[in-house]
Amino acid sequence: MVTRIKALSALNMAEKRKPQDGRIKTDRGDAEIEIRISIVPTAFGEKVVMRVMDPEVLFQDLPGLGFTEEDRERYHSFINLPHGIVLVCGPTGSGKSTTLYSTLRQLSTPQNNVITVEDPIEMIHEDFNQIGIMPAAGVTFDTILRTILRQDPDIIMVGEMRDLETAQNAIQAALTGHLVLSTLHTNDAPTAITRLLDLGVPPFLIQATLAGIQAQRLVRTICSYCMEPFKIMGSELRLQGLEVGTDDELDLRRGMGCPQCRNTGYRGRTGIYEIIPYTEALRTLTTATADIQQIRDQAIQEGMTTLRESAIAKMLEGITTYQDVQRVTWETI
Repeated sequence: MVTRIKALSALNMAEKRKPQDGRIKTDRGDAEIEIRISIVPTAFGEKVVMRVMDPEVLFQDLPGLGFTEEDRERYHSFINLPHGIVLVCGPTGSGKSTTLYSTLRQLSTPQNNVITVEDPIEMIHEDFNQIGIMPAAGVTFDTILRTILRQDPDIIMVGEMRDLETAQNAIQAALTGHLVLSTLHTNDAPTAITRLLDLGVPPFLIQATLAGIQAQRLVRTICSYCMEPFKIMGSELRLQGLEVGTDDELDLRRGMGCPQCRNTGYRGRTGIYEIIPYTEALRTLTTATADIQQIRDQAIQEGMTTLRESAIAKMLEGITTYQDVQRVTWETI
């Protein structure tokens, strides 16, 4: 089976000692989808992970991603700036690529030159100039960023800000009048500032270029085919760490499980968000000895909705369950 998958994804079938990455293109009805292949050697053979990259999932309208009205306005306020750095944060599998691709599709016009630098290119789109990283050929994030500045870009998307060199080149692009979108692996939005400091970026460069930060996660949505209402006391949810603002009885929703959702009670996912416009007050707090708690408190004071608060709002609307709120946001308490 592994050999057949390697053949379909144009990988070396004889190589069983090294990790390999490939892709398979296939048709689903009238749409072409891509299956990303990752193969690693383990103690008892090779392990294969196949990831479906569906353009219907990766390219969506921003209102359909799960933003509240207020969060959507905050996000729009900094993605429409002429220059600066916009960071989308979260762990692997939190929907960062979907958010970035959907944002780029909205920003892309015939007048805008959009260039992306990715490792690897997740999904081909004809409106963007997409460049894949190839370390063997000397094409890395930091080397290619110097080159694309001579391509007269308006918007640059950097797949991941993973080291100081990439961060420095992204900052130079922002300083020279470009809007730069990138991802950063942090647990929440305020931590992105200290993560940039940890990479070695000087505070004055962060203050000069950062436009806004968004952190996100995905919660499962309740299956609409087997959804049922139930009642629970607010005091019981508080004991489980969920602050809902009342101890009285609440009407929530849950999925009973049916063939449509494979008896899980969930069907589909939606995003929860934590969005921070980089204000003057936050610039003042961005120093070499920045205190993450001070930054978080200031962001909340300026109206930031935390990931847990965003998830609880989805729960109260009947979109997800309190169990999924606990599962996804436990580390952000």
